[in-house]
Amino acid sequence: MTLRPLALGCLVVAIVACKPSPPAEPSAAAAAPASAAAVPEATAALNPLASPEDEVKASMDKFLKARSFHAVMVMEGARGMTNEMDFVAPDRYRMKMPVGTQIIIGDNMYMQIEGRSMKVPLPKGQLNQWRDPLKIEENKAGLSVEALGDVTLDGKAAKKYLVRHTQPEASEFTFWIGADGLPLQLLHQGQAQGKPYSMTLHYSRFDDPTITIDPPQ
Repeated sequence: MTLRPLALGCLVVAIVACKPSPPAEPSAAAAAPASAAAVPEATAALNPLASPEDEVKASMDKFLKARSFHAVMVMEGARGMTNEMDFVAPDRYRMKMPVGTQIIIGDNMYMQIEGRSMKVPLPKGQLNQWRDPLKIEENKAGLSVEALGDVTLDGKAAKKYLVRHTQPEASEFTFWIGADGLPLQLLHQGQAQGKPYSMTLHYSRFDDPTITIDPPQ
């Protein structure tokens, strides 16, 4: 669901000289209410993303349209690890993991372990988790978002949000959006097998044409 900015109308001032003497100007007290009423209307027109929910949904729409990006996933807790991933639309992924590098092209995964490459078919829909790991797009209707203000993240201006949803199960995460409307970071905390963990996703290099992914030779 992509929202489009509202068009601003043109203000036309008509000057009518009907009498030799100019009409009396309204007093400042009389003009003040009209001016005050115009301010919120103009602000709403210039900022069509009026709610935190709209801003997060628009960021996810823009993210899903990206032609490429780089992501770093940091897992902390019982099973701490750091993985890196590159994406090139429509269906190419490269994941650098502690056990080796995996390349996915279409419905095939090329696993590289100890210098050897294996081609393995993937189940249908397996790639969806990498484009939308917390199912934001799938569960847009049930999102509730709290704006946490303007912040600086890794030297970049960003807006910070607390996002909650109820499907497929109750969950919440923190979401940072950059000045260009694209996500910068996502933090999710929870429990797995009775132990706490946190997952942080850092995003960068959106639409970078130098990111290329080819099958291993």
